Amino acid sequence: MKVSLLALILFLLAMPGGVLRVSAQEAAQDSPSAVAAKQIIHELVTGQFEKVEAKYDARMAEQLPPGKLADGWRDLNKQAGAFQAITSAETSQLQGLQVVKMQCKFENSLLDATVVFNPDGKLGGLSFRPHQAAPAPWNSPAYAKQDSFSEQPLTLVNGKFELPGTLTVPTGNGPFPAVVLVQGSGPEDQDETIGPNKPFKDLAWGLASRGIVVFRYTKRTQKYGAQSSDDPVRLTVEDETISDARAAVALVAKQPMVDPKHVFLLGHSLGAYLAPRIATGDAEIAGIVMLAANARPLEKVVLEQIHYLAAMSGTPTEAEQKRIQAAEDGAKQIEKPDLKPDDKIDFLGATMYGAYWLDLRGYDPLKTAAKLKIPIFIVQGGRDYQVTPSNFQAWSDALSNNKNVTLRTYPDLDHLFMHGTGASKPTDYARPDHVSAEVVESIATFILPSEKPGSLVKPH
Repeated sequence: MKVSLLALILFLLAMPGGVLRVSAQEAAQDSPSAVAAKQIIHELVTGQFEKVEAKYDARMAEQLPPGKLADGWRDLNKQAGAFQAITSAETSQLQGLQVVKMQCKFENSLLDATVVFNPDGKLGGLSFRPHQAAPAPWNSPAYAKQDSFSEQPLTLVNGKFELPGTLTVPTGNGPFPAVVLVQGSGPEDQDETIGPNKPFKDLAWGLASRGIVVFRYTKRTQKYGAQSSDDPVRLTVEDETISDARAAVALVAKQPMVDPKHVFLLGHSLGAYLAPRIATGDAEIAGIVMLAANARPLEKVVLEQIHYLAAMSGTPTEAEQKRIQAAEDGAKQIEKPDLKPDDKIDFLGATMYGAYWLDLRGYDPLKTAAKLKIPIFIVQGGRDYQVTPSNFQAWSDALSNNKNVTLRTYPDLDHLFMHGTGASKPTDYARPDHVSAEVVESIATFILPSEKPGSLVKPH
């Protein structure tokens, strides 16, 4: 039986941040947290939903009224079959929380259950997802010449926020052109790791092999989570992405091996969408590279993704239909004319506030990019279902006549700019691969000094 990702998620409270391993004693299956987590699974299996609900923290209780847990468990059993056993458990810590991940065997599926406890022992999160085996180790792409560069840690300090990063420097005297990498949406590590793949590490090693300094850093929401803004209710993309990206460009421009007049910005997905805004008014940015840049509002792009994924599994299940409806309701809230900054919006299981969406409502990436005079390189994968080629067409319609803009599409590449065939799907990301050598080469050509810096011959 094929189990849909959308149907299996009962609920999951987002907890951005890196998970740190703890001691062997704490990681043991019989640790207090693991025992408590197993008890919750037992109570679910035996229908003691009120006992589980009694353990909720305030946020869980607010988001999950009585009865919703029972409905979710029934939907899960319809998809995965009857529960059979917990086959393993692992405990870790995250910003003071205890996180227990258990591998659970159901009649039709193997699922990963995640249970989260607050410091006071209250239940702060619970989810079930299709089991994911440990990803294969990342291997260097063939185009990376490891004897032609070196790497060193470099921390990005922006006010009170300190973000660990890595500077990849070509061998030689320099000064070299440089590029700062800016991630997509959600909490991301510096490599943009997804399964066995590390697109930003591919880019760093590939571009450094061509004589370009590359800086990549941990995204603020990955390290600081809800504390990414002084007031979480007022969090916007300025806190999430823009401020740190500009600070990173300033930091790189000061590095002794870098030509400060040739520091570029490369954004992927959300980072690409925001790249024109990041570059506006920042004279230190010599040009921007935009990989998989959406031209439409984020909520519309997300809805498009949800409908695409639901359609892949045939007729949506009842649980999938509910999830689609919830997403559509969230999008309507985001787009309502009288939205207020402190309005709470549940969108895809995460609680966000109106301030975030109101800020983006006032941003038009196409018009913002059209005003820039610096070189712009827009790149699109033809198999990208997350940011579809229709977005690329919008960029082309708006900017193709601008002499400072180059647009290029690669028909067989997906959202990570990795090769594939047929309809793109989430499981493609679990297959080890690398960012296409063609894409790395075109970016390097765009950035490297030439008779016309920042240029790239347009395809015929």
